[in-house]
Amino acid sequence: MGLQWGDFDWKNQEVHIQRGVVIGRVDEVKTTNSNRRLPVHRNLADLLLEYKAETAPEASKEDWLFPSPYGTGRPRWPWTIQRDHLLPAGLRAGLGPLGWHSFRHSYSTLLRSLQVDLKVQQELLRHSDIRTTMNIYTQAVPDAMREANSKVVEMVLPMRKVG
Repeated sequence: MGLQWGDFDWKNQEVHIQRGVVIGRVDEVKTTNSNRRLPVHRNLADLLLEYKAETAPEASKEDWLFPSPYGTGRPRWPWTIQRDHLLPAGLRAGLGPLGWHSFRHSYSTLLRSLQVDLKVQQELLRHSDIRTTMNIYTQAVPDAMREANSKVVEMVLPMRKVG
């Protein structure tokens, strides 16, 4: 919610994460490691520019990507979006209640399932300690677990003939 249009470098396809919003209060990010530039995929950049053209074509660099709908000049409250949209969507999809960190956990797990280097995962998630990335955010993917287990079993157990 702390993103402003000026945080994006459209030419280099990057976004500079430099502030956060907690309970309506705009502040610096939690840690120095959180304050960094991250890649923005061309498809996402295109969607964001379309969103800007539709919702705020005259927005300045200091304007919020997701402004309050009440004309306060402040960003939207993350909890309000979570309550009104994420929680019901998660329940409708049969996933249970979703929160903002659900996206971070999913992103971490997907990166791991793609066998992305651990250091790259850590930096994309902006964690100062790789143990946070691996011990808290990343989950094993069931298919990968089954495949790994099968490989070990096939190494130690002789093949059995069926029938």
